[in-house]
Amino acid sequence: MVLSIVIPTFNEAQVIASTIQMLHENLVGKQYEIIISDGGSSDDTVTLATKMRAKVVVSPQKGRAGQMNFGASQALGDIYFFLHADCVPTTRFYDLIKHALSQGYNCGSFRTEFDCSSTLLKINAFFTRFNYLFFRGGDQGVFVTKDLWNTVGTYKEDMFIMEDYDFIARLWKQGKFKLIPKATLVSARKYDENSWLKVQLANLKIVRMYKRGASQMEMVTTYKQLLSYRKNAF
Repeated sequence: MVLSIVIPTFNEAQVIASTIQMLHENLVGKQYEIIISDGGSSDDTVTLATKMRAKVVVSPQKGRAGQMNFGASQALGDIYFFLHADCVPTTRFYDLIKHALSQGYNCGSFRTEFDCSSTLLKINAFFTRFNYLFFRGGDQGVFVTKDLWNTVGTYKEDMFIMEDYDFIARLWKQGKFKLIPKATLVSARKYDENSWLKVQLANLKIVRMYKRGASQMEMVTTYKQLLSYRKNAF
């Protein structure tokens, strides 16, 4: 198994080196590549990622969906693993993905664990052990075989919000999805910049808007109004 880890970035200099270092440390002796698909960072993201021996490409389209698609188009592996820059998978993620594939699964993700001690976020994380689409997200890390990727199609590049949900929903319908019972360590920075309640209410509102067919512009505008969030989120 050759694992292509695709990480979309835009001004992620604060976290990208530690994420790549963790990946290298836990992939010794494995067949893999780390692809940083950058959206035109103005900080040291590209420089740091290059020094950390990642394959860095600059996506012609900014936005997580377009960047992940471009990263996948440059991949040499037969398995794609899409990971957010501020998320760290469990140490045995390579072997766990390989085992899932040996059982006949062709896509899947992990549970969530947050990098803080908040009781409310521990409750959030608890529910990610249940294999329902509502509890799945791109920040958990999503793996898919190249064959299924070619069947399901890419991330939708006109989506700037809910693109992970849309993609996972298509995997859910057309693939054999495995929820691996180990957690990806997810940054709580969105919750640090807002309250737990504000984030929950904002997420609920956006999901409802998505299900009733709201436009991307409407959802992005609403999300920015509801939450104070880092400028490079969209």
